[in-house]
Amino acid sequence: MRHHLTRILPYQPRELFELVGDVERYPEFVPWVLRLRARNRRLDGEGITRLDAEAEVGFSIVHERFTTTVRLDAPLLAIDVDLVSGPFRRLKNRWRFKDHPDGVELAFEIDFEFKSRLLDALLRANFHHAVARLVGCFEARAEQLYGKHALPR
Repeated sequence: MRHHLTRILPYQPRELFELVGDVERYPEFVPWVLRLRARNRRLDGEGITRLDAEAEVGFSIVHERFTTTVRLDAPLLAIDVDLVSGPFRRLKNRWRFKDHPDGVELAFEIDFEFKSRLLDALLRANFHHAVARLVGCFEARAEQLYGKHALPR
């Protein structure tokens, strides 16, 4: 399953890059992220950090754990997430943050498939809604941290 979502938000691109890049805080504002532990933080070039994120997520009756590698590219304001291990056959997501006259253009892309056909079918039915809800969690967090119309900084 693949989905792409773009939003224009009244924040600075760097603010949203830092919010999304602070993966250890996800359990505070993404309801289905039950636990997240970042480890092996390392530099991977000038302004580029890599880390491994071990997550435990829960949706209704489904509870899963998985590990990803997160690449934070501060100069390009880009975050790339790739699967290391877990219940997925594949998992990739990309966040991009670009200047926009009204603030920031946030672009989110996700591509994944569960190993289990049952899990895949369960999520497929509500996939677009789930992606919109995920991005909505980050929008709400930005409003909480930076204010409703927080552009100048």
